[in-house]
Amino acid sequence: MRALLAALALALAATLAVGQGVVSLPAALVAEAPALKPLGDGRLRWFGLHVYDSSLWVQGESWSFERPFALDIRYAMSIKGRDLTERSLVEMKRLGYTDREKLGRWQSEMDRVFPDIKPGDRLVGVSVPGREARFYSQDRFLGTVADPEFARAFFSIWLDPATSEPKLRAQMLRLER
Repeated sequence: MRALLAALALALAATLAVGQGVVSLPAALVAEAPALKPLGDGRLRWFGLHVYDSSLWVQGESWSFERPFALDIRYAMSIKGRDLTERSLVEMKRLGYTDREKLGRWQSEMDRVFPDIKPGDRLVGVSVPGREARFYSQDRFLGTVADPEFARAFFSIWLDPATSEPKLRAQMLRLER
């Protein structure tokens, strides 16, 4: 019981720290994009289970697909990299990305970049408009998917108005008051 209470207290402290902008991006990313600052954050639950906390980092005061931004996801459960790829593909298809050849290429790229995740791990995706998506985990650079359409499709999973998680989107974009 004591361990459970300690874990809950730690999770609450981490959540408060993110909300106050205390959590920082991986050092490798900060060195490349020092102007990013947190905009908003939220928590994804699936049937009541805490899946991850996410925060959106932007240049300036607001988010746009036209400016670099980072999506930081801090996982609360184990997920295989392959499952991240599969879920991403399902969401991309749901948003209207249906070209089989592109989806096949994107699947290969995600499989190459996405690691297996365990509780406490983080995956940070960075959108470089008109060029690519870059991925980091903890303080390590994982790789690049050098396809601007992939970057748009991938980040649309969370940021498109038609996302399957509109409440999380609203929290990250600070649309909820």
